Amino acid sequence: MNTLAYDSPLDEVEAPDHAGEAGSFPTDVPVDTLDLKSVPRIAIQAFCESDDVARAIEAAAQDRRMAKAHVKVHKGGLGAAVDFYGSAPTPNLIILESRMEQSRLVEGLDRLAEVCDAGTKVMIIGHVNDVKLYRDLIHRGISDYLVAPINLFQVIGTIGELYVNPEAEPLGRTIAFVGAKGGVGSSTVAHNVAWSIARVYESDVVLADLDLAFGTAGLDFNQDPLQGVFEAVSSPERLDETMLDRLLSKCAERLSLLAAPASLERTYDHGETSFDGLLDVMRQGAPAVILDLPHAWSGWVRRVLASVDEVVIVAEPDLANLRNAKNMIDTLRQLRPNDAAPRLVLNRVNVPKRPEIKATEFADALELVALAAIPFDPMLFGTAANNGQMVGEQDEKHPTSDLFGQISQVVTGKGEVPRPKGLALGKLMNRFLKKGNAGG
Repeated sequence: MNTLAYDSPLDEVEAPDHAGEAGSFPTDVPVDTLDLKSVPRIAIQAFCESDDVARAIEAAAQDRRMAKAHVKVHKGGLGAAVDFYGSAPTPNLIILESRMEQSRLVEGLDRLAEVCDAGTKVMIIGHVNDVKLYRDLIHRGISDYLVAPINLFQVIGTIGELYVNPEAEPLGRTIAFVGAKGGVGSSTVAHNVAWSIARVYESDVVLADLDLAFGTAGLDFNQDPLQGVFEAVSSPERLDETMLDRLLSKCAERLSLLAAPASLERTYDHGETSFDGLLDVMRQGAPAVILDLPHAWSGWVRRVLASVDEVVIVAEPDLANLRNAKNMIDTLRQLRPNDAAPRLVLNRVNVPKRPEIKATEFADALELVALAAIPFDPMLFGTAANNGQMVGEQDEKHPTSDLFGQISQVVTGKGEVPRPKGLALGKLMNRFLKKGNAGG
């Protein structure tokens, strides 16, 4: 886990403000953050001359993609770094902010080289946009040169490029589905989305059922594996891609399931970091990893939600779901200050004779756009569940199958769904009603 600290020989940097306004997700998260690489377990020390650069590095250090890195920020530039490392070992990466002109900068770097340990990388943040200076620094062995002002995404991206093997397979995209309330169908949505990604995009998908006691993924896919999630998290020292392959069950050509034991023979009191290793291994083995989370609030659930690439909250349109969804979103604002808002999927909409909050009003109250509003259809979903099938297998041309395709498109980063205009959601409901699919 990352830590921020200041060493006593140097002046402390003023603590940074939280990224974005309190109570709101950032609205300027660039699209290319999808390609930001997670930084491995390295030590980073930064020497900053300005508060703006120090704040940007500190904000980057708090990001989930830097969770494994150990970061320290010091006040003072190149001279302070030379003095400090005269009596201290150097970390994996030194970040230096400098306003020096070129000859003094080069002289200072020569003095730094005398006290640097072998293998230490140096990244410079300067205030001059000069191609010749950049080339000279790279020629002298500097790993990278950024021009201020910088933002946290530049810092994370640059460090990731320095320490992630470019020939390594890209890490998979992790998408967590969680219900705002128990029994809202979050697992059903997660399973159908996983199947849709594998089929539509012909992409390998791993679905992990993390509801160890009551998970239904095995039933939904007509699978009864002897091993799964419990064995994976019970032997973290042995867990690797080979072991994971043995634990996975094949549900479709490109869809594999890591099933829950769904047994009450034992309790599942896992620690906060119990699932970290499993997520790392799954990311290395598939482009898309779908996590079916239980409706619970524990240390490990909170940690998983903080670390994944996408969070999808599934809710029914009533007051209890609205309250719970609001609480979850407020918490995620604090846990994921540099990420976009969670996705919202409304399920079982238009239940006959049930008072409901309108889909658009529900989404507006959360300041989100509903990714999809899935109509109540007990015949369709009940038949699919009893047959161990997904909705797309049961009826490929059914409008609900299109909705799961739409969710798949967005959560995999393939595209965005435009904000509904006017009565768009209401018209969709009417489409279902005319087809006779929304009845009880």
